[in-house]
This record gives sequence, C-alpha cells and structure tokens, in this order.
Amino acid sequence: MPRQIHLAAHFPGVNNTTVWSDPRSGSQIDFASFVHLARTAERAKFDFFFLAEGLRLRELKGRIHDLDVAGRPESLTVLSALAAVTTHLGLAATVNSTFNEPYEVARRLASLDHLSGGRAAWNVVTSYDAFTGENFRRGGFLDEADRYTRAAEFLRTARELWDSWTDRDLLADPAAGQFVREGAGEFAHHGRHFDIHGRFATPRGPQGHPVIIQAGDSDEGREFAARDADVIFSRHSTLEDGRAFYKDVKSRLAKYGRGPDELKILPAVTYVLGDTDEDAAERAAEIRRAQVSPQTAIAFLEAVWGRDLSGYDPDGPLPDVEPDLGEGVSKGRAQFRGDRAATVRQWRALAEERGLSIRELAIETTARQTFVGTARTVADRIDEFVQTDAADGFIFVPHLTPGGLDDLAEHVVPLLQEKGVFRADYTGPTLRDHLGLGPARTAEETS
Repeated sequence: MPRQIHLAAHFPGVNNTTVWSDPRSGSQIDFASFVHLARTAERAKFDFFFLAEGLRLRELKGRIHDLDVAGRPESLTVLSALAAVTTHLGLAATVNSTFNEPYEVARRLASLDHLSGGRAAWNVVTSYDAFTGENFRRGGFLDEADRYTRAAEFLRTARELWDSWTDRDLLADPAAGQFVREGAGEFAHHGRHFDIHGRFATPRGPQGHPVIIQAGDSDEGREFAARDADVIFSRHSTLEDGRAFYKDVKSRLAKYGRGPDELKILPAVTYVLGDTDEDAAERAAEIRRAQVSPQTAIAFLEAVWGRDLSGYDPDGPLPDVEPDLGEGVSKGRAQFRGDRAATVRQWRALAEERGLSIRELAIETTARQTFVGTARTVADRIDEFVQTDAADGFIFVPHLTPGGLDDLAEHVVPLLQEKGVFRADYTGPTLRDHLGLGPARTAEETS
C-alpha cells in the first residue's frame, strides 16, 4: 500500500514570497482572507493551516523593511476565530519560547484545543537577537547557545501544566454543574529557566497536548525535533537534500524510544500550474520576477553585504566592494545571520559562472518554485517525494493572498486522491488523527 501524503497550508506574509502587486492579491489583515485560505485547505482535506509569527518589524538602514507585513493579527487570536468557521482543519500557531512564559502559552493553547475540538498545534520557535528582545525589555538577555535549552524546558514545563489535569479531575454534578477534584491542576516546576508552582486553570484539551511543530535545521534543532516534536517544518525541498535530511532526522528517533512514524517531516514548498509543463515554466519565471523587484534585489544584497548598495544597478554586476561584516544595515532577518562572508563568496562564484546580474542572482537564490508543471506533473512529483523518503508531505506557501491554494485544491488534490495516496475525507476529528499520531506523550515520558 502506498504511503499517505500529509498536506498543510501556510498563510503567506513576509519576505518576497507574496506577489502583493498582483490584482488578485487581497488583505493580509482582513479576517475574510484567513477564512478563504482556511476553508480552501479544509475543502481539500489538508491536515492543518499554519500561521507564522514575527515579534518585531525588520529594519533596513534604520527604516522598516518594505516587504514586512505591518498589522498582521496575532496568530492564536486568528486561529481561535477560525475554529468557529472550520470543523476538521488543524490550526497551527507559531509561538516564541524566548519571549513568552509557559503558563500563559500552555493555557492559550489548551483553550484553542478545547474551542476547536482537538485541532490545536504549536510551532515552537526561538529568537536569537537582542533587536527583537527590545520589544520585551530583554535585549540580549539570552545567549544564542541557550535558546534551545530554554525552548526544551519551556516545552517540558508546558507539558507538566497540561498533565496537571487528568480525565477524572473535572467531574459533572447534576445539581451544581461542574466541580473539580481536589488537587486538580496543581503543579510545581523548578528548573534553570523557570521556577513556578501553583494551579493550572485550564483542563487538558481533547488531544491531551497540542501537536508540537519545530522548524530548526541546525544539529541542535534536529535533535530537539527528534526528542520533542510531532512535525518538523523543513526547508529541504529538493529530492537529494530532502532524502538526506529525512534519513538524518528519522535516524535520531530511536534513542528517544520513538518510531519513524511519530515525527512527520514536511518541507515548505511552492507550486505553479500550467496547461503544459512549458506553460507552467514560463509562468513560474514571471512570478519569480514579480517576487523580486529591482528594489527587493538591492535590499536583499544589502542585508548580506551589510552596506548601503542603493547606488548599484540591480540589472548590473554584483558590487565590487567587500562586505561589512559588522552589525550591518539589516536587523531582524534571521536567514542572514550566518557566515555572510562565505555567502558573498558563493554568490560571486555563482554570478560569475552563470553571468547573473544582482536581480537575477536574487531570483536564483530566493524565488525558485518547488513544483512546476501540469497538475499531473505536480501530483506525480509530490508523490515521488513521499514514496522515496524525501518527505512525509508538504506545507504549501502560495504566492497569492488569499486565493493561492485554489488551483492546487481544484486540480492537484483530486489526482492525489485518485492515486490513493491522499485522503478522500477526514477519518477523525483531531489533528492527531489527521497526522496518524498516537496519544500525546506525557511530560514524564518525554523527560
């Protein structure tokens, strides 16, 4: 029997993914946009709807970065509202473990799980920079090396809070409504990052614990996912890279007493459909150019070079100056916090080999679509990834808000169902059911 594919939808926003200039592009704030994408995903029987989160608007040369979405509502608030207009679709929120507290996050996620009937998920992320911390009066309070130790303890503490209630703790009294057993919700956690005790106010949700998602790609991040996550949000979207990542992460599970099906690997991907493969390729090239305007290309290089490059022609060669490896001119862009000198060397080699201009280089390195072709080509390619251990499924990031998944739902999903590799209907009410996961492990089991 072929392996079953898992699909999720990402609401597009920051970076140069979304083509805001397209006349079909709508609001990133209006609740109707969230409803449209969520209902499309549910109609197509997707596993879950995913919202990213940014805690500070990025800056370039001291000004707000042009491509940041200002005014995006907070994720858990949006998902709580979506719980009322969907019935089966999982609802996944990114919540930062560096700038929040376990009690507050655990209660909000347990509440979402109750409101949605067991469809809540938490993408556990960390922050490395004092720039974001300034919004919380904690600039530089946590060394980058400690961010995963705090995240691990944060998640462990949240699990202890959820486990402080048992199924027997909330009892029904026909005369008085409901009453709570003595000791229900009592907790005490004494650790390096958190020292708290009290009584947790919200009973366990239908799933016990929300589904846990993690997106780190470092060795430390992969280990965190193998130990604690139900889903890992991967950036490896080629067959070769996907298979290597899949093999590495799945091989880490056994040491934690977990089987390979207990962690789903879902790369973030994009798609472009056409009447023919050639037509789709032409459309994909047009979309890539729309995603990387001349101004975007210059801003992209400035973030890496750490210099003001506004005097350079985006259709000309790469800058002949060396990068400024100090603080630079860009703040809040995590993807450029590594070895920028090495990145510059790689890009110069690529530009020289391919004869690429600044804009062409930016297009080549940031905006290449994953699946391009007819609906049949795309369906076959998705299936190939899953059947050959390059992924368990995909999180689709459309280039249009909010209708970017319409074509996928209408034309590709039916072909996957025809192949017998994707569900024709939901078989259970919870997100754990959709993902084929067992009951949530307790805090004691994961410690």
